[in-house]
Amino acid sequence: MSKEFGQLLVEGKNLVKDFPINSNSLNQPMMRAINDVSFKMYKSRGLSVVGESGSGKSTTAKMIAKMYAPTDGIIEYKGRDIQTIDSRSDLMAYREGVQMVWQDPFGSLNPTHNIFHHILRPLLIHKKVDPRNKKEQEERVYDLLEQVGLIPPKETAQKFPHQLSGGQRQRVNLARNIAVGAEVVLADEPTSMLDVSIRAGVLNLMEEMKFEKEMSLLYITHDIATARYIAEDLAVMYVGHMVEWGDTEEIIHDPQHPYTQLLVSAVPDPSKSIHEKLKGNKGEIPLWTPQSLGCPFAGRCQHATDKCKEKLPEVTQLSDNHFVRCYLYEN
Repeated sequence: MSKEFGQLLVEGKNLVKDFPINSNSLNQPMMRAINDVSFKMYKSRGLSVVGESGSGKSTTAKMIAKMYAPTDGIIEYKGRDIQTIDSRSDLMAYREGVQMVWQDPFGSLNPTHNIFHHILRPLLIHKKVDPRNKKEQEERVYDLLEQVGLIPPKETAQKFPHQLSGGQRQRVNLARNIAVGAEVVLADEPTSMLDVSIRAGVLNLMEEMKFEKEMSLLYITHDIATARYIAEDLAVMYVGHMVEWGDTEEIIHDPQHPYTQLLVSAVPDPSKSIHEKLKGNKGEIPLWTPQSLGCPFAGRCQHATDKCKEKLPEVTQLSDNHFVRCYLYEN
């Protein structure tokens, strides 16, 4: 994305991530989970990453979170290569600035501790409150619970995770992000395990946090409808490749890559017949390796030519903030 939108916080440059297919093999054949992926994340702005399972969405987030190291390419946080962040103090500062929200709101909370403990712990670890001042600790915890809509806060603080709904548990996780003053939040399908009736509330809270706390939000989802709701920028991934990215509204209203068109056409539309078929072939999703050639979508694309199967298309810029990897637009 070449257009600038305020303060740049995170930038990925030509990222590659390989994993061994069989750890017991002497030759270690590799799977390429991410291939030549670049992106930018700005303050008070959201980037939604959309794609089906196995597209590389979560791997991208985990590389930003320093859970995986890139095989190739660079991730910069405020201009610094995060692979150079190795001292304890620098790593603590990075963990403070870059936080994750996990898909499973129950599995990310310790069932043996109450909510007060879950909120207080990051405050103490990152020295946001005086460890000897119990009144300050209580006031800060209750304030954070109120900020994420968990009212009454004193009552909520004494509950355990199993006593809260999935939406409430996810709000606790968001309160922990706010507690440490996170500038970047990586949300890995945070509403996929929630009832439809409470998803909107969590999405609204994340949208408010993005602006009020001036956060940069990476929102990972397989649902292009919620991607549109939460973020100004959209990146569509397929088998480890970003095939189209840029302005969310522009892409959804005028999708260019055949895979993006397939995703958009899959969104339920009450004006269309339920018998209307999706455009595209049902071909198998390929296993990508460092030796793979061409466009990963070629086997399912109705426009594919021999060229598509031989060489990965270069990036084509369609407008100020709209990019695509497809030979249909190379000229």
